[in-house]
Amino acid sequence: MNIIISQFALANAVLDPKPVKVGFINDSFILPAAQAGGKSYFLQRINHHIFTNVDALQENILKVTNHIRAKLLAAGVQDVQRRVLELVPTKDGKLYYKTPEGDYWRVYVLIENATSQEKVTPESAFLAGQAFGEFQCQLADIPEGELVESIPNFHNIEFRLQQFDDAIRDDKAGRVAQTKDIIDAINARREAMCLAERLHREGKLHKHINHCDTKVNNMLFDEEGKPMCIVDLDTVMPGYVLSDFGDFMRTAANTGEEDDKNLDNIHVNMEVFEAYTRGYLSRATFLTDLEKSLLPYGCRLLSYMQTVRFFTDYLNGDTYYKIQYPEHNLVRTYAQLRLLEEQEKSEEAMNAVIAK
Repeated sequence: MNIIISQFALANAVLDPKPVKVGFINDSFILPAAQAGGKSYFLQRINHHIFTNVDALQENILKVTNHIRAKLLAAGVQDVQRRVLELVPTKDGKLYYKTPEGDYWRVYVLIENATSQEKVTPESAFLAGQAFGEFQCQLADIPEGELVESIPNFHNIEFRLQQFDDAIRDDKAGRVAQTKDIIDAINARREAMCLAERLHREGKLHKHINHCDTKVNNMLFDEEGKPMCIVDLDTVMPGYVLSDFGDFMRTAANTGEEDDKNLDNIHVNMEVFEAYTRGYLSRATFLTDLEKSLLPYGCRLLSYMQTVRFFTDYLNGDTYYKIQYPEHNLVRTYAQLRLLEEQEKSEEAMNAVIAK
């Protein structure tokens, strides 16, 4: 580990790395400053099996953080170092270090005295809406084609449905015959759920720079509990704002769990929906009228997409998502499908919130 750390242009000496549990994809460590007043750092091993183009991934992050930093400085923000992540290059100027074994490592300056949250309340949902709305607004003027898709087709429902069709055709785990009800439910909605892709081809719905993992735990809060910085930028890439909006609602505005076995627990938390929407629309001033009107559809789209993804993995024999028991992906599928059904019931109420 010391060899890896020595490759980066750190401003001061650091102590031994301390592992931290942040997310499920990358391995993360804190490098505390060796002396009081020095900088501490955040070291990560990039999962290059998921992010296969590490060069493009790191370039994306550099462009996004530099763009936000320039906006903050132009606005006269005083604590810029706490409001946006800062990559630390290697001593030869690269954005990552690749070990002889083929592992990829990167370093950020650690944002001190910051906290994260797991639970969502209407109050924190409002703040999250402001934070992610501002994040998208800061990046809205990045020219098209400037960033690449760090995970190609990540939120492309047509691509996910093709994977679903392939899984049914191959039936690798012999599970198709017993799950006709789910297949029918997915197929009954597939044309409606491909609306965003059709509108994009017609030139009516444009792509913006999205976070693509809009969860409350991907924000850092200051000592007063106010949002300070958006983190986990690996999936920042072009996409529809509907995806970011819908992804937050899929987890935060769900009264049940993502893998809830009791489907009666699952409803739409309209308090959280309304709070996040108020915060989001107060900052996402670049949105078109069409994009605003489609935000409730974005909720359904992401729940539908996750239904398709969990179920596809189940049909393929559970090769992508980690499972805790044999039927875990099937339970996840039913839970996401129930959430989708509840969102369909809440469509009128959601539209009223947007109009308000």
